[in-house]
Amino acid sequence: MSHSTIRLLRLFVHLCAVLLLVVAPLSSRADASDVFAYDLNTNEFDADQVSAPAVTVQSTPTPSTPTDPLQDPSLRLQVTDPYLEMHTGPGRGYPVFFVVPRGQGVWITLRHTDWYKVITEEGKEGWVQREQLATTLTAGGGQKTFHDLMLDDYLNRKVQLGVAWGEFDHEPMLKIFTSYRISETLSVEGTLGEVEGVYSGTDIWHFDLIAEPWSDQRISPFFGIGMGRFNNLPNQSLVDATPTNAQLGNATFGVRYYMNDRFILRADYTIYTAFVSDQRSLEYRAATLGISFFF
Repeated sequence: MSHSTIRLLRLFVHLCAVLLLVVAPLSSRADASDVFAYDLNTNEFDADQVSAPAVTVQSTPTPSTPTDPLQDPSLRLQVTDPYLEMHTGPGRGYPVFFVVPRGQGVWITLRHTDWYKVITEEGKEGWVQREQLATTLTAGGGQKTFHDLMLDDYLNRKVQLGVAWGEFDHEPMLKIFTSYRISETLSVEGTLGEVEGVYSGTDIWHFDLIAEPWSDQRISPFFGIGMGRFNNLPNQSLVDATPTNAQLGNATFGVRYYMNDRFILRADYTIYTAFVSDQRSLEYRAATLGISFFF
């Protein structure tokens, strides 16, 4: 493995470490910017209404509020496990302050990642992990499903970071990429690539505008165009070989597959054009397969 490939892998590891430092505090404590309000009338979550969840035990809710969940028995979830642990905040680091016994009911009021704020029949409020709520029963006697709610994170994804392997003009290629979603169907993406050829090594970077018409589907094709730089360095053993540093244009198309949780499988095919001079250009083709995670 060449030094440039090692540097690329180190850069990817460093980016992952930085992202974990940013995301970890958000997943361990509540923050008003990423808490989704639960609409008790439609049984859906509304990303437009946000409020900070309490991290301390609350007193009984105000019964005069029209949206008081205790006033709607149809939204009641019955505990079927021996007990349901309620935490003071949305994370395992928050202590358990109350246990709901089997047979009693709870109502969901807020969501924070995989944690849900619930209120009991006695008016106690706390946070419960999704896995425990998955075994509860609805008022109709059916099991409560949270699968569609998990897809909300996928539909609302903003940033992706990933790594891919493949071939660049029949030579092994490694690349890392990150993207930011600016609308439901458009995103901007940056890519760093390293190609280890038999007679030369190539570094590329480019920024792309990606269109994803069916971004709300589990299997989603995408298309993109971009510009960047192409740097080819021949082996020193070659006689009269000169490095090539040129502007780069590219067109790509591929498909994404939402696996589970926050992971996406990706395959793409890209046509690169290196503009060596006004009269000369070089064309390369690359195919890669990779994986990314989003948040």
